[in-house]
Amino acid sequence: MPNRLAKEKSPYLLQHADNPVDWYPWGDEALIRARAEDKPILLSIGYSACHWCHVMAHECFENPKIAAVMNEHFVNIKVDREERPDLDAVYMEAVQAITGSGGCPLTVFLTPEGKPFFGGTYFPPQDKHGMPGLPKVIRAVADAYQNRRGEIETAVQQIVAALTARTKSSAVKEPLVADIIGQAYRGLRQDFDKDNGGFGTAPKFPQPMTLEFLLRYFHRSQDRSASG
Repeated sequence: MPNRLAKEKSPYLLQHADNPVDWYPWGDEALIRARAEDKPILLSIGYSACHWCHVMAHECFENPKIAAVMNEHFVNIKVDREERPDLDAVYMEAVQAITGSGGCPLTVFLTPEGKPFFGGTYFPPQDKHGMPGLPKVIRAVADAYQNRRGEIETAVQQIVAALTARTKSSAVKEPLVADIIGQAYRGLRQDFDKDNGGFGTAPKFPQPMTLEFLLRYFHRSQDRSASG
């Protein structure tokens, strides 16, 4: 039986309509149920061209055993970031505040009111490569929500405080100077993986805005190191 996503228009959401996960689209129905049953929300955000979104869907969301645990402990919401970039922006910032990085797929655990308290990106079906498996994560989160609610409330407060601080620090009143572009480039150059390509460490995700910036920097500076 298809889930509620079968009624959606987004091609990405329709790809998950036959998952055994009891997916909801983002909306009042899911949020009202979460509040009525006092269940946390598992929010999964992705998009059609995201490779790791499809990997996680195949490994986890098509797995009946993992889906059963998700359905038991959470109200599960699936979002297409291309359809709702506003939600993606908010919860991406939250995951970056929690883990120091972000990407897609975005996996966020919320209170019934929609407040984030834990999250990450791709989770494998079992522990591997230093990453915890999704079943372990969702059981741990469900246990914390049921038995250590104070820790959840503290986490929410810390994340909100971190996001507030980011907002204040980004509201810089000093005028921008030309060298800020050079500073950004030097930071990216230090983070570039010369052996395997990409930026940072695994798992890596496409960063189109970063590549566009490098192309613009090369056009402006003619610094050939920026082009490859």
